[in-house]
Amino acid sequence: MHEPAWPIETTRLLLRPFLPSDLESLHAIHGDEANARWLYNDARPLGETRELLALEAAGGALRAEGGWLSAAVALRATGELVGDISLLWASVTHRQGELGFVFHRAHHGNGYATEAAWPMLAFGFEVVGLHRVIGWLEPRNRGSARVLEKLGMRQEAHLVENEWVKGEWQSELVYALLAREWRDGSAGTARDDDRY
Repeated sequence: MHEPAWPIETTRLLLRPFLPSDLESLHAIHGDEANARWLYNDARPLGETRELLALEAAGGALRAEGGWLSAAVALRATGELVGDISLLWASVTHRQGELGFVFHRAHHGNGYATEAAWPMLAFGFEVVGLHRVIGWLEPRNRGSARVLEKLGMRQEAHLVENEWVKGEWQSELVYALLAREWRDGSAGTARDDDRY
């Protein structure tokens, strides 16, 4: 089992386990139709958000292959919950992981997703010992693509109209970062505050 030393602080953010009191804020993120546009699910009704919160709250540690490490992302200055970020332990044998994130629409464009992703990647590579972490998205989701690019992930694949989602053929971009690229910094620029 791998568990971060919660909470994790960045310059502007606090990453912590989800709490029952996060329901309203989490629903503001996952119940928003625009936020759900590029997800497999539609905007969640409150009952589904409540179920999601239970899963997220149980995801404070990576316990086994297939498990998600989930973190509530709050502003350090106010405590406001602005995002939901997670790391999947996709394969023990192949040491693979996957990064996922959803942020409140009112906070898009502030660099919070990138800032929150750094400690999640550090945990995956430096603590869990992952060899490779991927991120995937629908190509029209340029905001998420930009986050992955700022993290130094490279686009490895563009699968054209590979899935039928929400009544249309959607495509998929796959980005990845290797542990050696993380260690030697060849994946991107320096990991300091000017990065965000």
